[in-house]
Amino acid sequence: MRSPLYANSQPISAMNEPISSIRNLGPAMEKAFIKAGIPDANALRALDPDHAYTTLLQSGHPPHFIAYYAMIMGLQGRPWNDPSPQEKHQLRQRFDAIKASLKPNKKDPSDIERILDKIGVRNPD
Repeated sequence: MRSPLYANSQPISAMNEPISSIRNLGPAMEKAFIKAGIPDANALRALDPDHAYTTLLQSGHPPHFIAYYAMIMGLQGRPWNDPSPQEKHQLRQRFDAIKASLKPNKKDPSDIERILDKIGVRNPD
């Protein structure tokens, strides 16, 4: 008989925690990170937070400053609304740099471009 400390032949402490176990990150962010290829809390903690957020945006998740700094605060074990004004300013600079580093995918038009193409408003390039 297996010990109750084990599940699936692994110690419980070694099992992967869900992303939603990280403070400030709920089920919606968990789904978004999983879609981006970051499957669990341990994988998220192992990444640089800016890299993790960049990966999230590259998967199609829309940028959102509060979600970005809530993730950073959560990884530090802090409430989402904890950053000082100076810290928030620094986080904003990092967030803006992440957004600026992403190149728009010209092969994947925005929703409005798809609609305009469908009704024949735009000239094809």
